[in-house]
Amino acid sequence: MKGHEIAPGHRRLPGTAATLGNVPDLVLLRHGQSTWNAEGLFTGWVDVDLSPRGEAEARQAGQLLAAEQDNGLDLRVLHTSVLTRAVRTANLALEQLDRSWLPVRRHWRLNERHYGALQGKNKKETTAEFGIDQVKVWRRSYTTRPPALTLADPQHPAHDDRYRDVLRAALPASECLADVVSRMIPYWEDVIVADLHRNGAVLVVAHGNSLRALVKYLTNLTDDEVVALEIPTGVPWWFSLADDLSVTDQRQLGDPDTIKAAIEATAHQAG
Repeated sequence: MKGHEIAPGHRRLPGTAATLGNVPDLVLLRHGQSTWNAEGLFTGWVDVDLSPRGEAEARQAGQLLAAEQDNGLDLRVLHTSVLTRAVRTANLALEQLDRSWLPVRRHWRLNERHYGALQGKNKKETTAEFGIDQVKVWRRSYTTRPPALTLADPQHPAHDDRYRDVLRAALPASECLADVVSRMIPYWEDVIVADLHRNGAVLVVAHGNSLRALVKYLTNLTDDEVVALEIPTGVPWWFSLADDLSVTDQRQLGDPDTIKAAIEATAHQAG
């Protein structure tokens, strides 16, 4: 089910069928800029809304997807996290496609990485306090978690009604990227894969780290490669998949220079 490298000369455009069957398409979209993104704060599972720029990014993403419908993109089902910034991004984008009627599945396993006790802290101030090397480890080490929340902390997800039906032992108090991969892939295998086979085109609107985890799995990135992967806000990433769900082609939609600038901005958030 994992991705593979595409041999030169054998790429196909997204939406063009390699077989007579229903070839699945997968579109990944990181939510638009949130209010805490704009303020440079560690967000994680804290439920913040989109900034005005984030709302514009979501609409622009929808316009880019609408333009690709002539190239065969036929979105049939939506998956989001349970966090407002992803939910609103999906709603605003689908309005541009006139597809607000798509069936929706939401799950906490698509949530952003839980940043533990760093949540709510300013990234640059945290860098100044603890040093760039320590913050880099907390942000991007594949296996090192930031300091954890205690169960008594009001920010612990055990106190949030949206997780009341989740086993407390499954709720994180802090996560590294490896933890996000571990909780994300079962949702991919048990839910998204079924929709890809059944419907043929799935939109997943989630977060930088949950999408990073999925891309690692789909494209066989190493631990070091996925740590270095930057996913900008509001840029649709279109994957064409073979019947076995290996990746046959991929591309990010939009102006390449704009995407490059967004990636660089994301990379320098912590100073």
